[in-house]
Amino acid sequence: MYKVYVNTVPVFLGTPETIGALGLLPGKDVYTAPYLGKKKQLRQYLDLLDKNKTVKTVAFYAEKAEALWADFQACFKQLDAAGGYVTNQDGQLLVFFRRGSWDLPKGKIDAGETPEQAAVREVQEETGLKNITLGPLLTHTWHTYFEKETRILKCTWWYRMQTTDTEVVPQTEEDIEEIHWVDPLTWLASGPEVYGNIRELIQLAEHEK
Repeated sequence: MYKVYVNTVPVFLGTPETIGALGLLPGKDVYTAPYLGKKKQLRQYLDLLDKNKTVKTVAFYAEKAEALWADFQACFKQLDAAGGYVTNQDGQLLVFFRRGSWDLPKGKIDAGETPEQAAVREVQEETGLKNITLGPLLTHTWHTYFEKETRILKCTWWYRMQTTDTEVVPQTEEDIEEIHWVDPLTWLASGPEVYGNIRELIQLAEHEK
């Protein structure tokens, strides 16, 4: 099963069995639908999410989930990014605030870069950290946004990272307003404004310690 955040709304794509296991109850704010094999159907739902801000969850299902996923991807221009789940020697997580929400350092993978190289570079550029130890891949997250009139589907590769540095320098040209070290789960429980995929990433990372 695949999960993509579209305008902060989780969109699930899977088989009837995997979607059924979610236990979603269709209603005014939850939409579930069989995929009929036409991309037009997917685009109509994407348009709906742009206009209807009350929708909380959307789920599509098909016998061949990979074909559904391929058609969903075809509705977008796809970009790959990489970022870091950066902790210090006290186990605190680096988070920063920009464009109205808390986030983790990440950015587009440049031509010729590996995801690992891009992740380290982006963390160094956005936070000013220099001494970074690259750890294993945590997971991939997917989210969408508009770039001018084009729908973008971004896949982000997330890596564990550790640093011995204590000072951070936010990259203000990337609109980073604040940057802090926090206890991950205590911080989440305090109710910060944070993207859904970032919230799930933190929960996954802490669960898999």
